[in-house]
Amino acid sequence: MSTKDLKELMRHFVEQWNKGKAAAMKAMDEFTATNVVFHGYGEDIHGIKDYKKSMSEFYDAFPDNRMTINDMVVEGDKMVVRYTLSGTHKGEYMGIPATNKKVTGWVIEIDRIVGGKTVEGWMRFDTLSMMQQLGVIPAPEKK
Repeated sequence: MSTKDLKELMRHFVEQWNKGKAAAMKAMDEFTATNVVFHGYGEDIHGIKDYKKSMSEFYDAFPDNRMTINDMVVEGDKMVVRYTLSGTHKGEYMGIPATNKKVTGWVIEIDRIVGGKTVEGWMRFDTLSMMQQLGVIPAPEKK
């Protein structure tokens, strides 16, 4: 796939993600290999079934979550995407009861794409800032 095709693929995935949980689950089937491996979610995720379970739990916790693409870089079969993720904490997440707080954080993801489907991915999320926004970890005092 060309650089342009890979970027369009990601834009389309994000468009579907932002339509809500049902559209996101369908998009995962369309754009994710059944034997996908994701790194960076605590323990690695193996297979689309576990990936969809993890993302479903995320949607349950942040039902209004939205992605905004900030940057995309493609080289060969790998795409790096930096995006902003925001949502309202309406359900339990990582053992944290709903706070109804709105959170915003950055994500950097690297996906290896073969035949139009993600086969492997690496992700880093601004977890510290999210925990501070949820009130679980105190934010540093401003000077």
